[in-house]
Amino acid sequence: MNLFKTGLLLAALTGLFMAIGFLIGGQGGMLIAFLVALAMNAFSYWNADKIVLRMHNAREVDERSAPEFFATVRGLAAAADLPMPRVYLIESDQPNAFATGRNPENAAVAATTGLLQSLSREEVAGVMAHELAHVKNRDTLIMTVTATIAGAISMLANFAFFFGGSRNNNPLGLIGTLAIMILAPLGAALVQMAISRTREYSADRLGAEISGQPLWLASALGKIAGAAARIRNPAAERNPATAHLFIVNPLSGERMDSLFSTHPATENRIAQLTALAEEWGTSGGGREPSGAASVPAAGRRHSGPWS
Repeated sequence: MNLFKTGLLLAALTGLFMAIGFLIGGQGGMLIAFLVALAMNAFSYWNADKIVLRMHNAREVDERSAPEFFATVRGLAAAADLPMPRVYLIESDQPNAFATGRNPENAAVAATTGLLQSLSREEVAGVMAHELAHVKNRDTLIMTVTATIAGAISMLANFAFFFGGSRNNNPLGLIGTLAIMILAPLGAALVQMAISRTREYSADRLGAEISGQPLWLASALGKIAGAAARIRNPAAERNPATAHLFIVNPLSGERMDSLFSTHPATENRIAQLTALAEEWGTSGGGREPSGAASVPAAGRRHSGPWS
């Protein structure tokens, strides 16, 4: 059902993009908009991961430069039956993380230094299991495509204001063009957010299955959300189109109204994870990971990044 819903929402975004193209240039404009959408998505398919990582000044690490963090990701990837992703660290005091890449064979996971400084190993493992769940579900590609189309819709809506309102064959006229300019980006944003929210809940559950411990992620989400409300992430503020990739919304200005949030309410996510732990019925809130590999044992908090 989630896949079907996502397909419908992606189709709605594409249709909205083509409709604005029609407003600007009639049938020819609609065809051009469709071709542009294809070109942008092809470019995003091959290059989006590199672009996003560069936006956030992420540096790749390995088992020598960040042995404990790298080992945690490696154990979780094995548990999830995934190829080992590339692993990155982002210099930011705000605890957060995201995954990117067009498929599991070309995936990357990134965590901020703030995440490693402020969370226990179990909590970090819960977060990275969530990110690997996005990789396993191929959410990273879907979210890249939706971000690309949504951004293009906003751009085209501005063009429509300058070039669409005065056309003799424009059935909407100036008032209709103004309405499109305002409503089209809003509609695109709502569709993008709907996809993001659906994917977050799914990744929470699968991440809990990968780590075997729903309460690890539940605990981490509460701490990350609290810190993100206090600590700014300058790179994310400069690149708000990437906000939906993070496990918790990194933007200081998008907590005013849950309707316009790129993520589900943290309290709801924690509640679902807590219910899952109760459903599994173990005192530790977990069960065996979904794969053969185990996550490195943990329990103590680190005073600095895992390097």
